[in-house]
Amino acid sequence: MSDTAGVQAAGAGSPRRLLGRAGDVVLAVLAITLGWLLWPSSLGGCTTLTIVSGESMEPTYYTGDLVVSRCGPVEVGDVMVYQPKDFGGARIIHRVIGGDADGWELQGDNNDWVDPFEPTGDEVLGTAVLHLPHVGKVASIFLSPLTWISVLVGALAFLVWPAKDGEAPSEDGDGVESAEGDELSPEEADGAASDGDGATAEEHTAALATTAT
Repeated sequence: MSDTAGVQAAGAGSPRRLLGRAGDVVLAVLAITLGWLLWPSSLGGCTTLTIVSGESMEPTYYTGDLVVSRCGPVEVGDVMVYQPKDFGGARIIHRVIGGDADGWELQGDNNDWVDPFEPTGDEVLGTAVLHLPHVGKVASIFLSPLTWISVLVGALAFLVWPAKDGEAPSEDGDGVESAEGDELSPEEADGAASDGDGATAEEHTAALATTAT
């Protein structure tokens, strides 16, 4: 009977372990997918997070707004984020008013003049796909490549970290575990130390004394 109970307990534990592992896999996949979607262009990704500074794009964007842009096809009317060569690594976020892949013409919504740059190729980081007002300061931590490396490492570690299968049996010596898994008290353990016919150690001693007489 004890073998049957052990098999049933093992069978009940397996689905729980499988469900726990499946949940870990789902969370890891979601984390990796999110990391891939938001992986910054500075690390070879397709996403650029830009914190707006200045008044050139008002009233569309204001200082402190966060704009998420993605690489892809560019059309006239899109808001583009680009990084001119030999301009100290600065990014500019303005609207496309003309041109093509050989050179785009851009202008700030609040400017009366056209940008002096005509970005092409790698200078174009992407076009705006999401605008989050007033969250630029908080979101600035996501601009750090170290943040994204930490996210990826954490997701991988969460996926491969071994699951805890249960607590180890008690080894404090205060009780004895029976065949069916129930812990016996010291008194019950002494009672269980009798021989097969139910005689205790004291009864054996009395029998031996009678025989000797």
